[in-house]
Amino acid sequence: MTWNAVPFNMTLESLRTGYLNQQFTPLEVIEVIIQRAEEDKDKNIWILPPSIERISSYIQQLQHLDVAEHPLWGIPFAIKDNIEVAGWPVTAGCPDYSYTPAEHSEVVARLIAAGAVPVGKTNLDQFATGLVGTRSPYGETHNALRKELISGGSSSGSAVAAARGQCAFSLGTDTAGSGRVPAALNGLVGYKPAVGAWPSAGLIPACRSIDCITVFAHSVEDAEKIDHLVRGKKQGDAYSRDLPLGNAVLPEKWLLPRGELTFYGPFAAAYKKGWEEVRCSITSSGLQVEEVDISILQEAAALLYEGPLVAERWSDLESFIEANPDAAFPVTEQILRSGAREDFTAAALFRAQHRLAEMKEITREMMTNGVLVLPTCGGTWTREQVRIDPIHTNSQMGLYTNHCNLLDLSAVAIPAGKAEEDLPFGITLFSLPEEESRMVEAAKWYQQQEEHVTIAVCGLHMKGMPLEKQMTALRAEFIEETYTSSHYQLYKLDTLPPKPGLVRVNHNGAAIQLELWKMPVASFGRFTASIPSPLGISKIELEDGRWVSGFICEAAAVQHALNITASGGWRHAVVHN
Repeated sequence: MTWNAVPFNMTLESLRTGYLNQQFTPLEVIEVIIQRAEEDKDKNIWILPPSIERISSYIQQLQHLDVAEHPLWGIPFAIKDNIEVAGWPVTAGCPDYSYTPAEHSEVVARLIAAGAVPVGKTNLDQFATGLVGTRSPYGETHNALRKELISGGSSSGSAVAAARGQCAFSLGTDTAGSGRVPAALNGLVGYKPAVGAWPSAGLIPACRSIDCITVFAHSVEDAEKIDHLVRGKKQGDAYSRDLPLGNAVLPEKWLLPRGELTFYGPFAAAYKKGWEEVRCSITSSGLQVEEVDISILQEAAALLYEGPLVAERWSDLESFIEANPDAAFPVTEQILRSGAREDFTAAALFRAQHRLAEMKEITREMMTNGVLVLPTCGGTWTREQVRIDPIHTNSQMGLYTNHCNLLDLSAVAIPAGKAEEDLPFGITLFSLPEEESRMVEAAKWYQQQEEHVTIAVCGLHMKGMPLEKQMTALRAEFIEETYTSSHYQLYKLDTLPPKPGLVRVNHNGAAIQLELWKMPVASFGRFTASIPSPLGISKIELEDGRWVSGFICEAAAVQHALNITASGGWRHAVVHN
């Protein structure tokens, strides 16, 4: 086996295919993961890093499992270090809190039973109290793409481990966005099931009544497979529920927020542009779209961390913090102690719960048979900016996520293009718990629209040419300049304005300069429909042997046109004429 045989972005299908075709073994995959983890050591991804000593027993168990009967046979996964794995210490990001459980958490146990291989415990914002990935004594977790940026939290290490090729999927947790924000910032899918749909037994909670275990993956399909394997009530888990997914059909309506949204941080303008492109894509898709007032969501978000409901975090950790002064990060302790405010009385808590019940009912009426679409994040920050202002920067990251679990919604965060180079933009789709399959189908549909086709252009659509704006309006992105194979001729058509006509020939051909652009599949149909005769889209052979879609002219149209093949391309012909 060569190291390159193991894909960098591991998916369930790519690993399973590799195993079945004997391209590599589970042990060899683990060896690659250990090497990658060592190379990324300075990114502070792991608290308990992958090691052969810890993983070997799980590899050996695979010998006794039938590949056909175990859908996750040999699939490596990472676990956030507030989720228990038998025999491995768990810290919740606080060394003084560490203990070694005797049993797996229920979700981990179900994954291992399906053949999955746990590889290590990942870094997190201490006690899962953060959305930035910088609040850990084990170091600030770096963004997978740009090291100066935050990774997102609190499931920081889990997201970056998946994005950096050190597992096929990873487990995070989510109270107010911790399973979605890191997905958006690292170009992943982050799936948050309905509260209670996955057992939380074996999870060190942030807010026990609304915490969810979540999954990071490279596709909605992979996340969906994990969900099907771990979903279901566990007896004895007080917050576990039987929650059927509902019908796997597209939602009847897509809900978009009414009015202007708030964007923040050094990339606010780029994030705003990313959202406008998503909004335009959905509204022009032919779907039934409704604009809704999301102020009710923002009110719920404020209840979570600005009202008496925040006392739930303090209820779980009060005894540890009081007995262990200086064990927690100062900012973490400050946040936890906010739940002990004198004005957070029992009466205040009941008033908050009564208002929350009203908001749930309003939200249910709004979202029945629909899916709500929001940016996952309204921006991001550098790690330095978070150090300077840790409270405000963290608070902003939850602007479009905090409401979710309080209102008992399901959510899936998915990539939605780029805000700029190496800066992913992501959206989140929300649904009612009993309509979670609608949400998943909507996410699949959207990602299919975001798939791209490579198009070769040889004239007015090239960079700097009059029709370049057509390309950018359809969200096409320039890839590279290249040449056709030597089997083409180029003509100047007698049109207004003059256009190039590229024709494939058997003799006297030449390599013609062109550009490759990447266009969303959803835009490709509109683009081809706008092309006037005698031009059309066909397959073009490139100089390196690739075949891509591109402009071709009908042969009959060039019989009386000017042959400009000798110029080498339209750009040269324009310059010299």
